[in-house]
Amino acid sequence: MVKKILQATKSDIKTLIGETTTLKTLKPTAFVDDRFGLPTVTDIISELEKPGRDPRPEFTTANFQDGVEKITDLKPGMVLEATVTNVAAFGAFADIGVHQDGLIHISAMAEKRIARPRQVAKPGHVVKVKVPEVDVPRNRISLTLRLSDPLPQKGERQKSGGGNGKAADRKPPRAEKPDGGGALAAALAKAAERRKSS
Repeated sequence: MVKKILQATKSDIKTLIGETTTLKTLKPTAFVDDRFGLPTVTDIISELEKPGRDPRPEFTTANFQDGVEKITDLKPGMVLEATVTNVAAFGAFADIGVHQDGLIHISAMAEKRIARPRQVAKPGHVVKVKVPEVDVPRNRISLTLRLSDPLPQKGERQKSGGGNGKAADRKPPRAEKPDGGGALAAALAKAAERRKSS
């Protein structure tokens, strides 16, 4: 095939490679035969125009922060660029450049509640994450996509479940009912008192 193209252009392979003006004048249909169809001929001419090109789409990668190479280099509050490596039902794992993927829990993936992590992230996505917590002994890195979230206090675990985590947004715990109590018992006691007073 290439020999036919070289004969048609009256040149050698070294001068033809990358010579787009000459290659654009070629009509691929003129080189089609019983061994090579039109798509193959078109691909060969394209390869001669741009040798070594990769037909796959561009792949973007995260720009890892200089000086952050080990899990011990991480500090709570750091904002880093990460590449999502895997998505599971409970969240996504992201590579932040420390040879240990961090977990972005589903509750830390969006401001609003989401049903599935794939609504927010897919493998290969480059995202900005915040490090709320690092557990070096257990080799665990907690990450969040909610960059405005406050950091957990010392000894406090990261809050999950969306919202802003303020006490005013939480329901107070139910008061303990006295023994023998309940709504039915209270109603019966009230009825019994009415009978006594009448």
